Parts: sequence; C-alpha cells; structure tokens
Amino acid sequence: QVQLVESGGGLVQPGGSLRLSCAASGTIFSLSHMGWYRQAPGKQRELVARIMIRGTTNYADSVKGRFTISRDNAKNTVYLQMNNLKPDDTAVYYCNLQYDREFWGQGTQVIVSS
Repeated sequence: QVQLVESGGGLVQPGGSLRLSCAASGTIFSLSHMGWYRQAPGKQRELVARIMIRGTTNYADSVKGRFTISRDNAKNTVYLQMNNLKPDDTAVYYCNLQYDREFWGQGTQVIVSS
C-alpha cells in the first residue's frame, strides 16, 4: 500500500507563489508516473500536471508557463511550483501516483484571494 501526503497549500494573494510537495511511502515511487490534479467547488477534478518516470512532463493549458512539476526520486517526493497564481487556481490539489493502479493523497487546499 502506498500513502501520499501533500503539503504546502495555503492562502496567497493573486500573483503570488506556492510550492506543493507530495511525499510517497514505499518503494515504487521511481517506477511510477506522478501527477497533480485539482478540484474546485462545484467542478470536476482535473489534471494540472504530470511527470512521467523518465521526466517527461505535460500541463493543462490553463497553467502552462506558470506551474512547474518536478520529482526527486531520492526523496520519494513530487513538487508543484505555482507562480503568478490566479483566483481561478483556487481548489483542493491532489497528488496522484500511477503504478499498477492509482493512489491518491488526501489533498491540500489552495486559496488565491486578495
């Protein structure tokens, strides 16, 4: 069983930055694709960014140029650097691990408001 623990969420003003972290337990992190998803109130969960085993990344159009996903296999951790945050980025952000099946974290709240 894999456990994912997110951290780094909070309240930030528009134009500000946050860095989310997701630490994974177990030994399969380096063999897994990792992703960040988000769910805003009243909306479906959506993909924000993914990073594959070999480091290939892809992003939702709405965050391209502002968010950066990265991974540190030595620390079993995936990061999401979020810059130039906008009110529309307000959501609960979830970490996702894909191996032979999917695992999800409990989510971390991000609120972008003045």
